Amino acid sequence: MDTIAPTPLTDDLRTRFAALLPAGRALTEAEAIAPYLREQRDLYEGRSRLVLRPSSVDEVSAILKLANETRTPVVPQGGNTGLVGGQVPRSEQEIVLSLSLMNRIRDVDPIGRTMTVDAGVVLQRVQEAADEANLFFPLSLGSEGSCQIGGNLSSNAGGTGVLAYGNSRDLCLGLEAVLPGGAIFHGLRRLKKDNRGYDIRDLLIGAEGTLGVITGAVLKLFPKPAAREVAYVGLETPEHAIQLLRRAEAIAGSQLTAFELMPRIGIEFTVRHTQGARDPLASPHAWYVLLEISSARSEDDARSVLEHTLEGAFEAGEVQDAAIAQSLSDARMFWRMREEMSWAQKPEGGSIKHDVSVPVALVPEFLRRADEAVLEAIPDARIVSFGHLGDGNIHYNISQPVGADTQVFLGRWHEINRLVHAIVADLNGSFAAEHGIGQLKRIELAETKPPMEMDLMRGIKTVFDPYGIMNPGKLL
Repeated sequence: MDTIAPTPLTDDLRTRFAALLPAGRALTEAEAIAPYLREQRDLYEGRSRLVLRPSSVDEVSAILKLANETRTPVVPQGGNTGLVGGQVPRSEQEIVLSLSLMNRIRDVDPIGRTMTVDAGVVLQRVQEAADEANLFFPLSLGSEGSCQIGGNLSSNAGGTGVLAYGNSRDLCLGLEAVLPGGAIFHGLRRLKKDNRGYDIRDLLIGAEGTLGVITGAVLKLFPKPAAREVAYVGLETPEHAIQLLRRAEAIAGSQLTAFELMPRIGIEFTVRHTQGARDPLASPHAWYVLLEISSARSEDDARSVLEHTLEGAFEAGEVQDAAIAQSLSDARMFWRMREEMSWAQKPEGGSIKHDVSVPVALVPEFLRRADEAVLEAIPDARIVSFGHLGDGNIHYNISQPVGADTQVFLGRWHEINRLVHAIVADLNGSFAAEHGIGQLKRIELAETKPPMEMDLMRGIKTVFDPYGIMNPGKLL
């Protein structure tokens, strides 16, 4: 939904924007701008002649007010870890608005179990600050050392804790944001119940910067678990993994805090390309599950629940082998094997990636049908399908055949996407589970989402951003 022709970003206009910030916070040299134009998959080549780095909500307000007056497109950017190109400027007329200097933790309320933060606070710092207050913030991603809370909320990030705690939207009580005309939305409320009409917070979360710029958030904290027990389980089929999931949910209930599915080939890639990684089990298995049990009471309680779950699974023939972490070092290694699986595919050559979700019970059917379709199209493809089985979100990634031409393989990206996404649609799933739409899936969204829903989204966009300056060419 590009509603305007970009205003030429003249030298005079760049000077006007730069004057809104203290010296050194407006980047105009190509070398200084370059890091803001690169994204980790190298799918998009960003273009911009100006990066602005505000440190306060008032500075963001001044920038958006001028941008609205001059019809200058603005691309909000957090930690630049997005995987669908939502943070990448497409034109030299677009300004990058970096939130990285807005990195204060404003308040921690241990009684109400909330934390109020700037949008540019790195996720790992939020986790650490919660821990310092003897509390717990459960959002956890592979990029948590560099991604920022504003970006997490703008994309409604998921991660490994969704099974027990929900997506980013579920972890946010209130928001502060600047709208395209410069008006500030003062929504930093700590209320768990507030039913006063439409929820503007929930519109801004997941909007990928197309409605405004998130500048602050009230995050929901939880009691810190007294203990966590982690097991690596080898099993034969995804159907067995579903049976184990049902068993774990029945025994552990809310104590089940992670349930991750991984294929053998993913383990091999990770061991091959990750320093210090090792296969947790003595012999290979077709599939693996990383299972985590948390307890508010004690280590003995968490271990008892985990052992009871695994004993029943062995007796029922659901699992073939299992290793329980015997130390914190073991637990970290188990988790590292899962977290490095995405990056371990890169040295294997080109990878066609999918971030899909289907109803949990239908994950095995999706995997079977998708494998059949992909291998018919590319017989020697190496399929690395892994992810959050507990909430039905699978990262269905396809590494190129050994020795294949990478560019020729990647040239089939959209063809393979159509094959996989058709199966997802047939199972009433989603082709955008937790990474968002950005540029990558924008056209497909318009082609597949019901017209009435697209019209409603466009109407909301027009109300918030009538001149279309906010992150143009993304989402809509």
